[in-house]
Amino acid sequence: MYPEDLKYTAEHEWVRSPGETDGAVRVGITDFAQDALGDIVYVQLPEVGDTITAGESCGELESTKSVSDIYAPVSGEVVAVNEALDATPELVNNDPYAGGWLFEVVPADAGVVDTLLDAAAYQAGLS
Repeated sequence: MYPEDLKYTAEHEWVRSPGETDGAVRVGITDFAQDALGDIVYVQLPEVGDTITAGESCGELESTKSVSDIYAPVSGEVVAVNEALDATPELVNNDPYAGGWLFEVVPADAGVVDTLLDAAAYQAGLS
């Protein structure tokens, strides 16, 4: 249910290296988060070039139930956003670990990703 190759935050974001050489990491929300939110109808993401700060809000997800902040899992510069979410925000619900990713950021400190939760620690925090 929670991929082992990802790192997680207590705020239900995940981080994955997309395999690029620029040092960017891909960010999304967990299956737990998308399920709790319900049907996502609008996504507000940071802009490419924005500098985000770990732990601070950098966007919003609007669902049929509520509006929820997206919290930056790491500090750094946003280098890509998932533009497919403009037309199909439900990708976050349908495919939170692949097609429903949110944005990519180059961490100011690459080592900080290793300090995030692994899958087992994230799952333990849910119970």
